[in-house]
Amino acid sequence: MALNQKPHMAQHIRKLQMVDITKRFPGVLANDRVNLEVNEGEILALLGENGAGKSTLMKQLYGLYKPDGGTIKINDEAVEFHSPTDAINAGIGMIHQHFMLVSNLTVLENIALGLKSSRGPFLDLDVVRKKTMEICEKYKLIVNPDAYIWQLAVGEQQRVEIIKALYRGADLLILDEPTAVLTPQEVEEFFVILKKMAAANHSLIFISHKLHEVIEISDQIAVLRDGRSVSQERNVNLTKTDLAEKMVGRPVVLQYEKDSCPNIGLRLSIQDLCVNNDWDEERVSNFSLDVYGGEIVGLAGVSGNGQRELAQSLSGLRKPTQGKIMVNGKDLTYAGPYEHNLAGQSYIPEERNKEGIVKDFNISENFILEDHDKEPYSRHSFFNFPNITNKTQRAVDNFTVKTPNLNVMIKNLSGGNVQKLILARELERDPSVLIAAQPTRGVDIGASEYIHRRLLAQRCKGTATLLISEDLDEIRALSDRIAVIFEGRLMGVVDAAAVTTQQLGLMMAGIPRDEVKEQMGEAFAAIS
Repeated sequence: MALNQKPHMAQHIRKLQMVDITKRFPGVLANDRVNLEVNEGEILALLGENGAGKSTLMKQLYGLYKPDGGTIKINDEAVEFHSPTDAINAGIGMIHQHFMLVSNLTVLENIALGLKSSRGPFLDLDVVRKKTMEICEKYKLIVNPDAYIWQLAVGEQQRVEIIKALYRGADLLILDEPTAVLTPQEVEEFFVILKKMAAANHSLIFISHKLHEVIEISDQIAVLRDGRSVSQERNVNLTKTDLAEKMVGRPVVLQYEKDSCPNIGLRLSIQDLCVNNDWDEERVSNFSLDVYGGEIVGLAGVSGNGQRELAQSLSGLRKPTQGKIMVNGKDLTYAGPYEHNLAGQSYIPEERNKEGIVKDFNISENFILEDHDKEPYSRHSFFNFPNITNKTQRAVDNFTVKTPNLNVMIKNLSGGNVQKLILARELERDPSVLIAAQPTRGVDIGASEYIHRRLLAQRCKGTATLLISEDLDEIRALSDRIAVIFEGRLMGVVDAAAVTTQQLGLMMAGIPRDEVKEQMGEAFAAIS
């Protein structure tokens, strides 16, 4: 199969319309007469909060769901997709929000899935490898082709999905958060590619929570709220504030006034830390960083540069090979999660569904997950159910977790509500040290604003927070200082109020702080 060949393609997509699309699930109206239109050579940005119906709408376009009402039209002709194969054959490609990858297969095997081999019943992975490497080089999407999916970080898995879509080629490509794995400079290059695709008469549906990217890349912007169409309009004179208010239905604060908080002293000290990955390869190399009480230190970097391994080692989930981790003066280098908790540390994990919750436990059970053996939740090995209920209900109310009751299985909550419950649990113990890894990934703007405010409030209570995020807007809005990681090494620590996005991008690409300062001259000498 040629790089951009589409099997059984009947016609080029000049216009796609979704007219009055309705989709119901038991007890939920996910899409309520939604309308959407994208034309040949256009980039349409699709915005909406978590649970607004974006993914459900796109899954109907891709043949994963069948609409309960409404019509999908290609070139003004009604079409029906009974499977993703129908959508692919019609020239539609999709990168899903929740990755459709087989975890125990390699990257190459996942890319080859569904493709007809040129050797009959035998795999032609050498052909797939060659074309995959061409895509990796062309789009600067680097991933180990022989790695198993389960060994990859979330951001690296997203790269595989991007490569899969680009490998097959499509007239219309649905992109869900495609820039999360790129530096600012790489985002600019990626946008050039997207614009070239549009110029070559490809249509793109671009889903992103980064409002400045949406404004930069899109020709049209469509907004969904509560399963309904709010607007679709040309991207002319629209602002981030306008878009955020359309998404949430109320004014949203995008910039925060950070109060001056007293420095309470060293709380977290990381000294020459080295950590291996699942293949026993070094992913964190001689990493040193101090975090003081009353400050937020943001860790910026492209996904897959050691952030996952660093966060897991700092929380006791992964043992370092050398170095030292000190929490409130205690050596916890080889301690487990329980000892970290006892020392006054809390952890918001990157992969909340794997490391943060037990999906088949209810709200209350997940809330007491880490402290179920301590007062006030238990005494002499017996649970104190009234205290458990009262504490959980108070947290649910204070953190605006939307749930009918405390007995609901947590797997039935939206991602934003799961994240808010984890945050409530981790802050309930009033930690002196907080490791927050991707705290707003997959969370809507309204919930993100709330989480940001809670992190800032915790800062002024004296907590030392290490904020690990791939969202530079989030890093810059919350951090007092910013550390940059590249291939597991610290590129430097800078003043968040003074550093520029351009400087951070260079450091994220592997240029140490002092070299960036020297290259950019006195005009950019604000690097501390």
